[in-house]
Amino acid sequence: MALLRDFDARAVRTSVAVVRQVTRSDLPRPTPCSAWTLAELLAHMTVQHRGFAAAARGDGQDPAHWRAGPPAQDPVAAYAAAADDVIAAFAGTDAPDRLFALPEFTASQRFPATRAIGFHFIDYVVHGWDVARTLGLPYAPDPALLRAALPIAEAVPTGDDHRLAPGSAFRPGLPAGEGAGLLDRILTTLGRSPSWSPTAPC
Repeated sequence: MALLRDFDARAVRTSVAVVRQVTRSDLPRPTPCSAWTLAELLAHMTVQHRGFAAAARGDGQDPAHWRAGPPAQDPVAAYAAAADDVIAAFAGTDAPDRLFALPEFTASQRFPATRAIGFHFIDYVVHGWDVARTLGLPYAPDPALLRAALPIAEAVPTGDDHRLAPGSAFRPGLPAGEGAGLLDRILTTLGRSPSWSPTAPC
């Protein structure tokens, strides 16, 4: 549990370092999340932090925590504050079987803390790459973090009812290619093309 929280915090802090490079003129850019501009992706990432933080504190069932409000005046600062909030909330979660309400996933069940934090961890490994790729920046998380993330990526349900549902964070998997590294294997497992660029989306 402590190791998973640490990996999650490292992934989130890595994403914050990338997001801090965003300027206002970048916000309309397309992203690997094809339905979203960078502004919309940052809003999604920010509200997800807030929702998971609420879930860790026992109030995740309130849909208001998962609903994006009006665009932030400073989306970079709003993102960094939400990142600090979720890291602090997870730090107070010691019991691996503590149940999280995650209505963004399903309202019909709650998830043990280890599984919920795993969901969050893999999201921010990938969303960190989404932002970096949008900006044309390098993205190289620690290999130990990527080794922890790969089996979580491989456990994400693969059916079209999950991957093709409206608002799904992940698309159907893609071939990784021979000799693919850890990050590329994570990305392709979750339907991202490592070669994506704003001028040649896939």
